[in-house]
Amino acid sequence: MSNVNNLSILVADDNAHMRAIVVAVLRSLGFEKVREARNGAEALGLLREWPADVAIVDFRMDPVDGVEFTRLVRNAEGSANPYLPIIMLTGYADRTRVLEARDAGVTELIVKPVTPQAVIGRLNAVIYHPRPFIRSTDYFGPCRRRTANPNYKGPERRTAGEVLRISA
Repeated sequence: MSNVNNLSILVADDNAHMRAIVVAVLRSLGFEKVREARNGAEALGLLREWPADVAIVDFRMDPVDGVEFTRLVRNAEGSANPYLPIIMLTGYADRTRVLEARDAGVTELIVKPVTPQAVIGRLNAVIYHPRPFIRSTDYFGPCRRRTANPNYKGPERRTAGEVLRISA
């Protein structure tokens, strides 16, 4: 990753040990502008005064967890950056949690234990291969479809006009 020292990354996790691990991985990759928050509420406050380029947040935190943090970043009136790439950390990769994170507008997911390879992969994805954002009646966030099947002819096929492409 070149020029990563210019990117600002917010890390929010209620577990101090996990925050320390993630921050150590980021610093070892060359990231210098890293701030920490103990939960989603604290992270939202930091975003108001410090514009992060990427947020890495834990799934479960109190009083505001990663899912609610994501919903607020994406949809709250006066959000500091609704297009913020959000990478969620979770200790569980069951389908229910993955879908809940995806449907809240999470950009990428890392399953614990955190590895440098996982962090590099997700950061590469959000920095170098960002997905277009979609706005519908009940969702705003990165396109949830990972692949486009040109042979799909079913009733849920999107037309070109349905994808809202926004550059951050």
